[in-house]
Order: sequence, then C-alpha cells, then structure tokens
Amino acid sequence: MVVCESDGMTLDDELDLILERRDRDNMQPTIDALLPYYASHPGDARVLYEIGGAYDTAGQEDIARKFYEEALAAGLEGDLLRRCYIQYGSTLRNLGEFEASLEVFRTARTAFPGSPALGAFEAITLHAAGRSSASVASLLDLVVEFVRSRDIERYLAAISGNAAHIRSLGDDHS
Repeated sequence: MVVCESDGMTLDDELDLILERRDRDNMQPTIDALLPYYASHPGDARVLYEIGGAYDTAGQEDIARKFYEEALAAGLEGDLLRRCYIQYGSTLRNLGEFEASLEVFRTARTAFPGSPALGAFEAITLHAAGRSSASVASLLDLVVEFVRSRDIERYLAAISGNAAHIRSLGDDHS
C-alpha cells in the first residue's frame, strides 16, 4: 500500500476520490487528474487500469486499450481484474476486434465463473460479431445460471433446452 506523504491518504484513497468526482460526460478533467499518478507510479496496476477506464469512458478506446493491456501485465487482482476484463473486452469489441474480445471474455469467465456481467458482455460481443444465435443462447444460459425465481426455476429445463437448440442453429441460417 502506497501512502502519500502530503496528507496521509493512500494511493487507493486518492484514486477513489478522483473517481468519485468524475463527470462521465466530460472525462478530460479526470484524465488530467490521473496522469500525474501515472507519472509517479507508472507500473501500478490500478493506476493503469483507472487511466484506461477514463480514456475508455471518454470514447478514446485506442488509448484505453494500451492502458488495459499494461494493467493486466502489471498484475491486477480480484474485482479490479474482473472489471478490467469487462472493460478491455468491450473496448476490443468497440474497435471491431471481435475474436480478441471473445478470447478476453473466455479467459475472464474461467477466472470469474460467478460473474453474470462477464457473460452479458460476452453476449454483446457475440451479437456484434454477427453471432446472434450464440448471443441469445448465451443470455439464456445466464438466466438459467443466475436468475432465481420460482417462475424461472419451473422452466429451467425448457430454457436450457431452448438455449441448446438455438446454439445448434448457428448463425448461417436465414
């Protein structure tokens, strides 16, 4: 844990404060606030991730991608790693790199099998890649795995069967 000498706040505290103040409609002040931390902590995984996220939110995916890749290489862990996978995979999708995006989501879902958000964003990439059947089947799988209600539970087998059927159709049919 890095403690900043000026006021006793940790690096994480300072990053949290910057992110609490961000305006998602105008990310440049957040980027400007984060860049000095990058200068002073260039290898810090969280700093790299947060800067990537700021550029991503600003619509600058080309720049965000570089920071996400550096954050992953720097050893992100836990929930920050899961969130980085979601954002990095989405960035790759937005850049039109569907197979690379799907590979990120495959890796992420192996590391975090209990995350329905990863599955949802993977389904978005499948749809963007023109694989609508796989996307719908994937979403149905998420319903079966994560949605708990008496109404859904009554039809789990039918929903699973439909997911398998839709998946078997592939995306080459008209």
